[in-house]
Amino acid sequence: MEPQRSPLLEVKGNIELKRPLVKASSRLPLPGSRFKRGPDQMEDALEPEKKRTRVLGTTTKFAMSYPRAPALTAVPQTQGQTAAPKVPKRTGPRCSTAVATVLKHQKPGPAVPAKKPGTAAPPKPGGKKPSKRPAWDLKGQLCDLNAELKCCRERTQTLDQENQQLRDQLREAQQQATALGAERGTLEGDLASVRAQAEQGKRELGNLRARVLELEELLGTQEGLVQELQKEQSELQEERRGLVIRLEERERRLQASEAALSDSQAEVASLRRETAAQAASLAERGERLHGLEMERRRLHNQLQELKGNIRVFCRVRPVLPGEPTPPPGFLLFPSGPGGPSDPPTHLSLFRSDERRGTLSGMPAAPTRHDFSFDRVFPPGSGQDEVFEEIAMLVQSALDGYPVCIFAYGQTGSGKTFTMEGGPGGDPQVEGLIPRALRHLFSVAGELSSQGWTYSFVASYVEIYNETVRDLLATGTRKGHGGDCEIRRAGPGSEELVVTNARYVPVSCEKEVEALLHLARQNRAVARTAQNERSSRSHSVFQLQISGEHTGRGLQCGAPLSLVDLAGSERLDPGLALGPGERERLRETQAINSSLSTLGLVIMALSNKESHVPYRNSKLTYLLQNSLGGSAKMLMFVNISPLEENVSESLNSLRFASKVNQCVIGTAQANRK
Repeated sequence: MEPQRSPLLEVKGNIELKRPLVKASSRLPLPGSRFKRGPDQMEDALEPEKKRTRVLGTTTKFAMSYPRAPALTAVPQTQGQTAAPKVPKRTGPRCSTAVATVLKHQKPGPAVPAKKPGTAAPPKPGGKKPSKRPAWDLKGQLCDLNAELKCCRERTQTLDQENQQLRDQLREAQQQATALGAERGTLEGDLASVRAQAEQGKRELGNLRARVLELEELLGTQEGLVQELQKEQSELQEERRGLVIRLEERERRLQASEAALSDSQAEVASLRRETAAQAASLAERGERLHGLEMERRRLHNQLQELKGNIRVFCRVRPVLPGEPTPPPGFLLFPSGPGGPSDPPTHLSLFRSDERRGTLSGMPAAPTRHDFSFDRVFPPGSGQDEVFEEIAMLVQSALDGYPVCIFAYGQTGSGKTFTMEGGPGGDPQVEGLIPRALRHLFSVAGELSSQGWTYSFVASYVEIYNETVRDLLATGTRKGHGGDCEIRRAGPGSEELVVTNARYVPVSCEKEVEALLHLARQNRAVARTAQNERSSRSHSVFQLQISGEHTGRGLQCGAPLSLVDLAGSERLDPGLALGPGERERLRETQAINSSLSTLGLVIMALSNKESHVPYRNSKLTYLLQNSLGGSAKMLMFVNISPLEENVSESLNSLRFASKVNQCVIGTAQANRK
């Protein structure tokens, strides 16, 4: 029996002896061959086998050339020479661990098969050589050679089997080495990937460390903020407790309010029923009120007609400081039929004529001139008393009736004071124009509760030497009237307008005061023999009133004309005329001509003549719609209380008496 060897050592030995073994087997005698060699040659032929035996029996160290060798299992040298089972692939840092594990678990086995009984034992390596047969014992030598040949053949067969097994094991080892090499490449790639991931992890770790520092700083800030919030939370909790207490108190009050609300709702329901009943009653009363308003307008108009559609008031101005006091009895104001309580309607003027005398040479007695008008205002009458008498007439303009009020008289008799008032803005001396507009605004506001809405548009012009000028003009147009003409508003329209004149919407007293102030600055005045500041033109303030009741589809509109006529004077034919006197003469002639035309127009209207000479004067043409049969007209005749002006006063009173006797028919409202 040969000593057992490691399979790895056997593999290496077989690999090294593979080719020599083949060559050695070729040198053995084939079966049935004839021996042509001598005993020495046969011994020499057996020497390689002995050497091979010694080589196989020698223990050789085996060093793995691969860094990672597959683990091999021992191949047991049993009689069937079965192949060893394959060892599963394992990977590790080093191959020596797998080899050590294989060597540790391998079992010793016979390297060669057991001898058959009756066969000669081959010579043992390192033992004593058997004794040589004698040279003559060829048969014994042949038997020995045959036995040795048989052993060699068996040995060769065994070695071939072992060689085949080792080749298979080598092939498996190579396959395992290839697999391990591929696995090594994979692991190296994985290692590179892991290293890259490790680098990336380091960078991420650095970023995370910076982020951690940042978060730590933020955490410190947040902790401070949390402390502040906790403090604020404690304060809010205290406030919440207070609010809870207040809420409970409010809830108690709410419950009480709900109880009161239920009572109030019941009361509201009752009030709603009452309101519905009152609304029905109110609607009924609204209808009744509208009917009463229409009846009021009708009765108001009837009253004005009974008083006369053309009325004349006489007003005597007081004596101004510095003027001579008139003699007693110069002007008398007889009482009315009802006694001193009745407003005066008569005026007596006494005139003494020094040129007349009696046969005895004594001066003649003064002549008494009696005049009767609709109302006479003595010198002590105030502006409010005068306006109170015409307030109802002014209100007729809201009802849709054209109204015209003008002041007539000699220069210096108080016409401008009556219409515009005195300077300084004293409410006690306000004229008819501001008082009339204040009254209209007030009444329009009262009528708005009945569904009426009113709009007012004002214009202010003067007629100087038969030229129309706009008193509200400003800038370069101020004082120029050549571009102002009287025209009809449109084809087929009866309304007259002044071209290039300002028409200003007004809605309050201040706007009217501003217009009056501007007109007072623009009006033409001059010094005359009778008046230091005499108006040398006719001023016409017109207010166009438009009313509408949207609920009933009613509309009305009418103009209110307030006229301050220029002062009338008689011409003195013996007066020497200078440049200024000639200008005053032309003004006086134009004034007297227009006043004469006004008288003719009123007479023509009174006599129901077919032709009324409106176009003979710019004044009557402009006031055409305010002087006709559908208009209401009022004339103030203003006279001076001075005896020196008695002639002019008599002329004015006589003209006013003629006008007072005129009847121009029944006025009609402009309604749609």
